[in-house]
Amino acid sequence: MTHTTTPLEPPPSRYQMPDPREAPPHGLLAAGADLEPGTILAAYRSGIFPWPDEMGRLLWWSPDPRAVMPLDGFHESRRLRRTRRQGRLRATYDAAYADVLTACASEHGPTWITPDMRVAYRHLHALGWAHSVEVWAGDELAGGLYGVAVAGLFAAESMFHRARDASKIALAVLVEHLRARGFALLDVQLLTPHLASLGAIEIRRARYLERLRTALAMPAVW
Repeated sequence: MTHTTTPLEPPPSRYQMPDPREAPPHGLLAAGADLEPGTILAAYRSGIFPWPDEMGRLLWWSPDPRAVMPLDGFHESRRLRRTRRQGRLRATYDAAYADVLTACASEHGPTWITPDMRVAYRHLHALGWAHSVEVWAGDELAGGLYGVAVAGLFAAESMFHRARDASKIALAVLVEHLRARGFALLDVQLLTPHLASLGAIEIRRARYLERLRTALAMPAVW
């Protein structure tokens, strides 16, 4: 599939999104529904994201707290800056989306990126909503990430690396791109030690939903 530069709005979901404020702190809000583009986009616009469990059951989440990467708070180490200056790894956008998606689903062993999720996010890419950052070592894909852009929100879904610092470079490039394009919110969902070392923080769900409303009102374009 190819992707369009101007996102195409899909038919609306046949499901009503639940109120994310009703979710317990761990975030599990609902089960079932489908992975149609309209359903996934309605979820992101509501502060919810899909995350199947180990059995492949489709679950919907809105955790409290929520992890975000401040666009002015990315921590770039001296080593990472040196690696980027050396130019041995180069970055592109949307040049190998399907390969990045496949790598994210396969590099970490068992994963929540099920075959149905891969199909759904390829469809979102074809419609112009989902995007990737690739990092290359020569002609070899060394790392990358993918996520979904909706107005001033970018919801990062997963990243991978096959070379040292490749995923960090992908995230650094993403942050720079989002800042340049006028985005307001980079959602990374759940805080990990790796993300925290790069500057990600946790905020309360109520604050996240406030920031989400602001981001969705912005005219940012990927």
